Amino acid sequence: MTAVRLPIQPDVDHFLLGGRPGDTALITASGEMTYAELRQAVEEVSTDLGSTRRLVMLEAANDVRTVVTFLAALAGHHPVLLVGEGADGRDAELCERYAPATRATASGLVTPPGDGAPHDLHPDLALLLSTSGSTGSPKLVRLSRDNVLANARSIGDYLGLRPDDRAITSLPLHYCYGLSVLTSHLLHGAAVVLTDLSVSDACFWDLASRAGVSSFAGVPYTFDLLTASGFADRELPSLRYVTQAGGRMSPERVEEFATLGRRQGWDLFVMYGQTEATARMAYLPPDLAVARSGCIGVPVPGGSFRLEPVLGLADAELVYTGPNVMMGYAESAADLARGAELTDLRTGDLARQHDDGLWEVTGRLGRHAKVFGVRLDLDRLERQLDGLARLVTVDDAVHAFVTRPRIDADVRRRLAAAAGIPAGAVRVHRVVGVPMTASGKPDFITLTHLARSATELGAPAVATSTGTTAESLRAMFAVVLGQPDAAVSDSFVSLGGDSLSFVEVSTRLGNELGTLPADWQHRSLTDLADAARPRRRFTAVVEMPALLRALAITLVVITHTDLVLVPGGAHVLLAVAGFNLSRFALADPDRHQRVRNLLATARAVAVPAGLWIGACVLVTRDYRPATAVFLNGLTGERTWSPDWQFWFLETLVWSTLGLAALLTVPWLAHWQHRHRFRTALAVVAVALTVRLVDSGVHAGPLQRYSTLTVLWCLALGWAVAEARTVAQRATVAVVTIVATVGFFGDLGREVLVATGILLLMHRGGVVLPRLVSDAVGLLAGASLWIYLTHWQVYPGLEAAGHPVLAVAASLVVGIAATWAYDRLRPLMPAARAARRSAR
Repeated sequence: MTAVRLPIQPDVDHFLLGGRPGDTALITASGEMTYAELRQAVEEVSTDLGSTRRLVMLEAANDVRTVVTFLAALAGHHPVLLVGEGADGRDAELCERYAPATRATASGLVTPPGDGAPHDLHPDLALLLSTSGSTGSPKLVRLSRDNVLANARSIGDYLGLRPDDRAITSLPLHYCYGLSVLTSHLLHGAAVVLTDLSVSDACFWDLASRAGVSSFAGVPYTFDLLTASGFADRELPSLRYVTQAGGRMSPERVEEFATLGRRQGWDLFVMYGQTEATARMAYLPPDLAVARSGCIGVPVPGGSFRLEPVLGLADAELVYTGPNVMMGYAESAADLARGAELTDLRTGDLARQHDDGLWEVTGRLGRHAKVFGVRLDLDRLERQLDGLARLVTVDDAVHAFVTRPRIDADVRRRLAAAAGIPAGAVRVHRVVGVPMTASGKPDFITLTHLARSATELGAPAVATSTGTTAESLRAMFAVVLGQPDAAVSDSFVSLGGDSLSFVEVSTRLGNELGTLPADWQHRSLTDLADAARPRRRFTAVVEMPALLRALAITLVVITHTDLVLVPGGAHVLLAVAGFNLSRFALADPDRHQRVRNLLATARAVAVPAGLWIGACVLVTRDYRPATAVFLNGLTGERTWSPDWQFWFLETLVWSTLGLAALLTVPWLAHWQHRHRFRTALAVVAVALTVRLVDSGVHAGPLQRYSTLTVLWCLALGWAVAEARTVAQRATVAVVTIVATVGFFGDLGREVLVATGILLLMHRGGVVLPRLVSDAVGLLAGASLWIYLTHWQVYPGLEAAGHPVLAVAASLVVGIAATWAYDRLRPLMPAARAARRSAR
């Protein structure tokens, strides 16, 4: 029997599909779909859904299937319950609570036996969306077709959408903000580029460039990714405007991107909205983004604001009125039969209107509380604490949740003083990580439950985890890297990890994960947690660069004390330094950030080394002043002297600074990022050429410690890190052997250096007994200070005939110096300035 196609609803052609038949509607990496083709696809899926009105749960992805199914359901007047792709626990609860008649997944339309549960659906109901305020509850926002249409129309009005506009899905379509980008562009006959790539992915921008994208949308975190991924250097001639919503972005960041837009020829629209108003209620005109960066602007076309006084507060609650205000909430299937119950939306935000008509949100009504008779603004108190704690109130106490160790007393003191309440009314709790809602905001409901439980038990609330989780890793990264705002989507590199901090992080990570992925430094904390294996009881995983660093510094000390002569450790350390420069300092796609990373790496070595050598110049007179500023190679004697003891650090500092200088040249930086292995190999070739010109194949006694002559060691470490394919690794291996043979005139030393460089090719971790791994982490982390201080520690003990004690003392003093410096470093002016800048 031939299937009979049911007639499509007559309003499909004008409801959200405003393009001409031949115009492009959707674009993917593999092709385009016109409005005529989109309408045909919508008709076919609408036929599959049938004419009997039903609740459709749509598992949304940023793909054609989702768009077609969404439009087909609306065309057939089937209400859509929009969720993210994949059946997680929350979706299972929604299924149980609302019993959708059809579930649209990536595999197709799924209808339960018996055609699903019957529903009494209000005629106006079109869309059901989760709201970030309903954490832990299947509470949904009920939206009508008129709500969706009014919102899409008003967005098009103030953005000035045109048929030649092309937006790209930088946000998920099941998120109301991301969905509004789709609906507004389709209504106005524009095109939408569908992709699930992140804005930090170079492929995202390749697609955007090919498609001629004119706009994209972002939440505050999106703009953090843009900054980290070199957006300011991208050439996007078709870009017309960028929109921001989904949470408050700092005025400084608004000004930064608005200024960037003016320079590059695009506008920044800062917007304000809530799911309850179908995404958007206000926008800040782009010409005011710099001067009035703290405002939300003016209501969207068709909407209006008013203020409702709140007893005891200077600011009033912001109330919005407009055709995009939701019908109401749903908490069960029975609520789907209810009609529109609201004309006004009480936003829960405190606001004021300025004399020029612009509106500004000043706080959150639900974030105010009265403790000991004092009304507190919890958001403002959190800002006064510099984001160190998240606050909730239970009974007559303020509960502060912190993730960093040893700050409890400081937070309690500062909070009591800022709030004007007794210190006894402040409770501080340490948590592994602040729980977040699905939309990435702090989950204050869960925090309140923790605080209440702690109050009832009379103990601090401690959120623990079983095994390794993304949150437990986030807490560890936040402490070690000094980044309290670290998120589970961050990686070691994106959090500013460097060649010094990698030792502690990689050692802890190996203990936590039971393994160590080769590219761990680039993986998000969520991905790392997913890679975790059952923890080993007696063994741990150590990364090869950390192991080599520990072994090399130990060999340096053993050789210098004449306990056993195994020279070559410092040259291996130089190769490890080059390896880590590639992984951390040179990994960022933003050339400006790469330069900053290199300068930070040089500073991390130069500052402690300069301080120590300078102190020795003043106290022991062992060195010349020029040595403290790493100029011995340029001004020192042409024979060995104590000043040459720091040749390794001098080479590292000047080569890093030289590389930073080269990357300030735009075309060089661009070439280096696009051709990473070829760049590293070219530097190896240049370094070897300079060495051959200076010393020939065999270096003299002083030449083997000269910066220009040993630069090839650092360059080879860099090349090893960039070698990805078998051919590339084979090339580096051959070059390593050729470069080392004959250089020292000592086969044993040459074998040790070549072996150390080749071992860097081992990308996985090394399993060691736990006690040994702990020792490796301790020595590797202290290698800089061991190298600096051992020159003053071992000579007396060696002369007295105690070489073993000389080795032990050198290692212990270096470890102690590392411990002391790590605690003094945060007090230094440069470190304080860096922390203020980060905040």
